[in-house]
Amino acid sequence: MTDRRHARSGAVTDGASRHVALLWLPRPLQEGLLHQYSCVLTRCGYGTSGACPVAGSELTLGKTIAKARRRKGWPQRDLAAMIDRSESWVSQVERDVIPVNGLDALRQISDVLDISLSVLLAAAPSGPTPVSTRRRPASARVDRNLGPEEGDDPVRRRELLAAAAVVFTNPLAGASPAEASTLAPLEDHLLYGTATVPKGGEVSPAGVAAEVKASREEFRAARYDTLARNLPGRIAQAQGLEPAELSATAVADLYNIATRLCIKLGEDGLVAITADRALTSARIGGDALTIAEAHRMVSSAWRRQGHLARATDIAVRAAQDVRGDRGTPETARLSASVSLLATAAYTAAKLGDRPTAHGLIGEAAEAAEIGRTSPEARTDTGTQQVLLHQLSVHYLLGDAGQAIDLAKTINPAALPTAERQGRFFTDVARCFDQWGKPEQCYRALLAAERAAPQEIRRGSVKNLASGLLRHDRALPGVRAFAGRAGVAVN
Repeated sequence: MTDRRHARSGAVTDGASRHVALLWLPRPLQEGLLHQYSCVLTRCGYGTSGACPVAGSELTLGKTIAKARRRKGWPQRDLAAMIDRSESWVSQVERDVIPVNGLDALRQISDVLDISLSVLLAAAPSGPTPVSTRRRPASARVDRNLGPEEGDDPVRRRELLAAAAVVFTNPLAGASPAEASTLAPLEDHLLYGTATVPKGGEVSPAGVAAEVKASREEFRAARYDTLARNLPGRIAQAQGLEPAELSATAVADLYNIATRLCIKLGEDGLVAITADRALTSARIGGDALTIAEAHRMVSSAWRRQGHLARATDIAVRAAQDVRGDRGTPETARLSASVSLLATAAYTAAKLGDRPTAHGLIGEAAEAAEIGRTSPEARTDTGTQQVLLHQLSVHYLLGDAGQAIDLAKTINPAALPTAERQGRFFTDVARCFDQWGKPEQCYRALLAAERAAPQEIRRGSVKNLASGLLRHDRALPGVRAFAGRAGVAVN
């Protein structure tokens, strides 16, 4: 996989080779230098070949993306799903209504459409991002969660994230006001350290362990609003624990859970921050299982920023490391490796690497059969968990029929938590949508809502609901469902 990643980077030739040479620099500096370089390319009229294009050429960034998408035979909704954006966002980008100046977004588009990054950089607008003409929300917290393509000031966001000493800097694009307000206390704690120990909170090993367990249970029950309210105070409580190693492990466990919550709510900026803090704390604590789960969260953060090959490598290496740790019980090591291998398989499938994805999910299945779910596990594991990831792998590789056949063998009632059940039905809905069966897709989404009502606030569900609105007359209640999912329904 390492060779493949290097090969992908090496495919960016000529002017883009200078981009690769900058990757060791801090991300904000990378963005500044690369933007300056793309401006020079644009002003001079040079593309990737180094030859001057035909005078009068109007191949804009949007037209470049649209051309590459049509070459693959994808509708806009498929591209939107691949890059975790809305179909409306893709449409506006292709019509050059929304500029894309963020390097991470361009990298993600480059990966899924197989376009050289230098081509996109040369086509990207060189001027400042125009301010959106839409009314800005009154809440400062909501405003802080809007991405640069949607009217926020990217300089201000970079300053805020730099002040938080984070590694990753990709801001959220498209959070709804409900999501933004849900995560506002966690965001405030991350940026400003505002949380305090809850009244009655017991700063003791037993008290903190109980709060970590409660956080896991709230996530598993898909009570995301409750979890978001409780996490900041619980983190503050764990930070007051002694000794330092015990405190660090508990803090890391809570940040791992926070990362999974932010993934659910589509808050990629906070995903990056919480994953980084989880790994930093986990290393201080020294617990192998917590470190493994933190690496899984970091892998997810990299994946959501479009670094798919690197994200796969992180998860695979972490699986190897935890299985080699002889200081941890074997069943716990196997459980951790199952989660990591399944995550790596999902990422490889998103990359389109069919052999690697199938190989990794097969390895995860073998490990799940050998071992059993460990009470020490930091996440839900086991054969059912692997089947859910295998379902996602089939979907991402475009094998909707195989995915549906597999789904028929899974008993959703046997899935251990409401969160897993909701995810199962959501994935089934995505497969039916890919297969062109809107009625079955809608039924699966309704089942997901019954299993875990807050699960339907995920970005993938909103995209599906938006698409289903085209079948309004044939699908009774779909407009109301779309509204509950957070889609603006006229």
